[in-house]
Amino acid sequence: MIGDEVDSDVVVRYFRGKSILITGSTGFLGKVLVEKILRVQPDVKKIFLLIRAADVESAKQRVETEVTGREIFQILKNKHGNGFEGFIQEKICPLPGDVMYENLGLGPAKLREVCKEIDIIVNGAATTNFYERYDVAFDTNVMGAKHICEFAKRCSKLKMLLHVSTAYVAGEQEGVVLEKPFRLGETLREGTHLDIESELNLIKETRRELKANCSSEKVERRTMKDLGLKRAREFGWPNTYVFTKAMGEMLLGHLRGDLPVVIVRPSIITSILNEPLPGWMEGIRTIDSFIIGYAKQALSIFLVDLELIMDVIPGDMVVNAMMVAMAAHSEEQAQQLSIYHLTSSVRHPAPYAVLAECGHRYFLHNPLMRSGSGSGGKNSGEPVRPARMRFFRTLPRFRAYMAVKFRLPREILRLLNIALCGAFSRRYDELSRKYRYVMHIAELYAPYALFKGCFDDSNTERLRVAMANNNNNNNNNGQDRKYDEFGFDPKCIDWDDYFYRVHIPGVVKYLWD
Repeated sequence: MIGDEVDSDVVVRYFRGKSILITGSTGFLGKVLVEKILRVQPDVKKIFLLIRAADVESAKQRVETEVTGREIFQILKNKHGNGFEGFIQEKICPLPGDVMYENLGLGPAKLREVCKEIDIIVNGAATTNFYERYDVAFDTNVMGAKHICEFAKRCSKLKMLLHVSTAYVAGEQEGVVLEKPFRLGETLREGTHLDIESELNLIKETRRELKANCSSEKVERRTMKDLGLKRAREFGWPNTYVFTKAMGEMLLGHLRGDLPVVIVRPSIITSILNEPLPGWMEGIRTIDSFIIGYAKQALSIFLVDLELIMDVIPGDMVVNAMMVAMAAHSEEQAQQLSIYHLTSSVRHPAPYAVLAECGHRYFLHNPLMRSGSGSGGKNSGEPVRPARMRFFRTLPRFRAYMAVKFRLPREILRLLNIALCGAFSRRYDELSRKYRYVMHIAELYAPYALFKGCFDDSNTERLRVAMANNNNNNNNNGQDRKYDEFGFDPKCIDWDDYFYRVHIPGVVKYLWD
């Protein structure tokens, strides 16, 4: 499965002269991948970026502002100086389109042109909102996988397709979760069978009913969100995101034929550990909601078992593993999908207690500043002194506490407010907002904060061993390339140091608003 000759030099050479199509490049992981390819292999032929835009000019503008204009490209900018823009124009080709459409929304002429060029496809496009509208999530995460597969079959010189999924397609399974593909129609609830075509028809029928009833946009949005959650839980998944990602994997496995396909399943992706910008990230990840809420002291309690494993993996390690897997599996005519768990729970587990302790220590030593209005700004006013957070290990205990601490006082306040003609309106609204916020965060992240499984990474370990052995052999032969240029072994991470000195400062710098 994995060639004996895979090492850092081989990976770098592999991308020379290649044309790569990347979807999802405006997302965090997509940017890290684009930057890494351009930095380590400037002789890549062309990187096509599929961008949701009306036309080429709009696509170019989005690339400039949302991809190459970001801080992560600063090293490349420094390296190329005044030639940076010319380099980007030569190497990057924005394509207006979307995975939700057949042929990715490309016109016939552009489709023929691109299909002749592409060597590698990386499908990173996804909607990652846990509580997304079912139709929106289905279009991108399910139909998108189908359309990418159909497009890949049209590419005459394609060497491989890499699809980015998530380790949490496993749902709420306990014990060891294996690196194995889903069968079409497989579910996580015994006695049920999933028909993807029926799910599509259900979405269409629900849309028709909403239109016939002249439903408002708000009603339509809520109905489609609730439908996604209901269908996910019907088949054993905790939310719409992981449910639709699992269906996308099923379709890829069913439709791929003899295409060389690799599926990577990262766990919770966190900020960059090493290159090119430690601590850099975009988009609030699961654990970052906890960090921000605690920093603002908007969260005094949280639903999490501190003894359970928090499976996280830095974004640069995910990209390194993706690039190594591409080189290792290129042009491989495998009978089975290659699945890689890019995770840390088996190799180098970190309990939630590490994050909780690092968060308290960091904000104790580096208190954020409360704005004059008391809204928790970070640049003026009094320092926000962090209090110790209270944790609940089960959802029933958490709900009981919230009922006594918040819901009951809120109801008393509501009655007083009515009796006293709105005298407590401001306090009631403030308490209601805090209650909704805490419950929303807890309910949304409960499947992750209370997750009792761990992700087997045997395939990933074999890939790591192949890289390590060959890099060591090459170093013995006098080569001086750094081993960690494509490192993805979480065992090298000091979790306490990473959270305290890299990730939490990154959250404050890049995610705080």
